[in-house]
Amino acid sequence: MTEALLESRLHSLPLLARGKVRDNYAVGDDRLLMIASDRLSAFDVVMGQPIPGKGQLLTEMALFWFERLGGIVPNHLTGDAPESVVAPDERTQVVGRSMLVKRLTPLPVEAVVRGYLAGSGWKEYQQSRSVCGVALPEGLVNAAKLPQTIFTPATKAEMGDHDENISYERMAEIVGAPLAAQVREVAIALYQTAAAYALTKGIIIADTKFEFGLDACGTLTLMDEVLTPDSSRFWPLEGYAAALRDGLNPPSYDKQFVRDWLEQAVVDGKPWNKQAPAPALPASVVEHTAATYREALHRLTR
Repeated sequence: MTEALLESRLHSLPLLARGKVRDNYAVGDDRLLMIASDRLSAFDVVMGQPIPGKGQLLTEMALFWFERLGGIVPNHLTGDAPESVVAPDERTQVVGRSMLVKRLTPLPVEAVVRGYLAGSGWKEYQQSRSVCGVALPEGLVNAAKLPQTIFTPATKAEMGDHDENISYERMAEIVGAPLAAQVREVAIALYQTAAAYALTKGIIIADTKFEFGLDACGTLTLMDEVLTPDSSRFWPLEGYAAALRDGLNPPSYDKQFVRDWLEQAVVDGKPWNKQAPAPALPASVVEHTAATYREALHRLTR
């Protein structure tokens, strides 16, 4: 594994944006170079410590899913080698952790799909017996499988802000009813196809979020990352039943381990307020997170 990359620094291409994880560079007027750093965000705050190898793992997993799900919706990949557009001395920042993609007009909403009750969905359910306006039956418990897959969109947050769950009706107001319906249908199809495959590998995909854009012809296109531990909750099947019985968060192959640690973190004698800066992650948390990402990739692609 190469040295951890907290931030890329290219001199051959203009930097357009540095997100929570990815650094995006302009390649002409119609393409982007997306570099997956080893940054980790939790509660929409970027941690100060990188997770070594994380960018390569995310990229390999995203490419795996883009290929596997290509029959459902077009994606943003160009098929060209990312290292072909940078200077020779920049290749080590690019190889294995980058995608050369079409430049799209991104939709201003995230397409969140849930098959299980977890995270913010579980918290909301306890108050209202619903998630983002979707009514759910009484008697569900933490990590319960939902009676049916639900679509619960969110608005995209700027760096340092929190994503906001919204109703489907609000999404339709933002992007228009026809496009909202198309995004919902495609997102659910992507999730259900991926979840069925993952289950054969001993992994439950509890929920995930997709991002979409429109190309120059107005074609809906899957973009950014897809079905990675950064954008999804992955639970090992073998630990699920016991966690469900005991009312606990199942063991995970995603960022939940970091979230759980942060929920207990104390800063200046008080619980961390989930605002930047984040408390420093112990080496044990960094190492555990890197190991779980590697294990998820191995299980899904072996």
